[in-house]
Amino acid sequence: MKNKYIDLIEQTFEFPNDEFKVEEDELYWNNIPLMDIIKQYGTPLRLTYLPKITSQIQKARIIFNVAMAKANYNADYHYCYCTKSSHFSYVLEETLKNGVHIETSSAFDINLIEVLHENGHFEKDNYIIANGFKRPQYIENIVNFLNNGFINTVPILDNKFELDKYIEAGLVEKTKIGIRIAAEEEPKFEFYTSRLGIRYNEIIPYYLEKIKDNPLFELKMLHFFINTGIRDTAYYWNELSKAVNVYCELKKICPELDSLNIGGGFPIKNSLEFNYDYEYMAEEIIAQIKNLCVQHNVPEPDIFTEFGTYTVGESGAILYSIVNQKQQNDRELWNMIDSSFMTTLPDTWAINQRYILMAVNNWEAEYQRVHLGGLTCDSQDFYNAEAHSNAVFLPKINEGREQYIGFFHTGAYQESLGGYGGIQHCLTPAPKHVIIDVDEEGEYYTKLFAKEQSYKAMLKILGY
Repeated sequence: MKNKYIDLIEQTFEFPNDEFKVEEDELYWNNIPLMDIIKQYGTPLRLTYLPKITSQIQKARIIFNVAMAKANYNADYHYCYCTKSSHFSYVLEETLKNGVHIETSSAFDINLIEVLHENGHFEKDNYIIANGFKRPQYIENIVNFLNNGFINTVPILDNKFELDKYIEAGLVEKTKIGIRIAAEEEPKFEFYTSRLGIRYNEIIPYYLEKIKDNPLFELKMLHFFINTGIRDTAYYWNELSKAVNVYCELKKICPELDSLNIGGGFPIKNSLEFNYDYEYMAEEIIAQIKNLCVQHNVPEPDIFTEFGTYTVGESGAILYSIVNQKQQNDRELWNMIDSSFMTTLPDTWAINQRYILMAVNNWEAEYQRVHLGGLTCDSQDFYNAEAHSNAVFLPKINEGREQYIGFFHTGAYQESLGGYGGIQHCLTPAPKHVIIDVDEEGEYYTKLFAKEQSYKAMLKILGY
């Protein structure tokens, strides 16, 4: 007779795409035996599985190129990686192996790309989509790149005052630029219009006044991004239609305009019952852009995307051990982990982000309904929600038996939001970080990227 825990999982979920499997009572992730990793490195432990980054990039390229072929779409697709999702060297190097382009958000992003170029990972003719509100150092770094042969650095104008700043900073090379549309936010959002970009009705007058006859600039790209991501909603399709209509009207008076950037927003799996039709969404986006261009009698634009979380999110995991169990009243049973959710998974308490959570071992044990608590003394340091209930279901804790759990698809934003290498809440040390890759024979191997943070490192930061 099958045990209750396996019955629950099999009745409720299906493991997606062979990413997870259970063998001999233990969880495998991307064919990696997680208990072997734990035995070697201990917990808490952050993992990055590099091959997933490449497979995500390849998947998106196939999806968009197939969509273009089906629609007889006569332009190209360009995949950009959004660096703010994870700036780590191993992420950028793995990403750039796939010939992708880069989207930046700040001045130091440009310094990062400079190092990548010096190390042979980034070519001068790769696209750099320079987004964000630009302070003087960001402007200066962009101008230095443009004047030194990074010919496809494309500043995206966030406001009507930005253009003159490049001239003031010493720009001498003719430069491709873009304009970001200040999209209307979803009705339930606190604000009606995005704080980023230039309003729809100001874009064409601004082009005619400041760009059209300016010998230093040519308008190459219109940039469109929806904060809530690429979703099959009337709101998304309406905003996309508005952006494409602006593109078409601009194209009629600006022949050098040839690119539409639809930003990021492809989601990642945050539960085992995740259901999102990537192929349908790409095909519908391409078809709608194509149809509107035909209606306006203008050529279709090249399509740029800026996928960050989609690129790197599913490559990450973090493993904990259950160090204690506390019965706080007749209903609430707490499993205490050997770290803090607030420091290692800050999105779980900051924006109530959910991740795939599973036991790593003891799959054949009887399960129970529990809440998960972190080590800090903060009331927000807990995790108690899954797709199907407010609590989570994990194997029962028996005396003398160790229990490990894993959170999966945690590869985007957590290190930067948590203050990697800095001071963590309650001086909780940052965990070890291990990188996993696969060799030419398909065998996995591991590399320690960072040791667990030491008290000496913390005290030095604090001035002791």
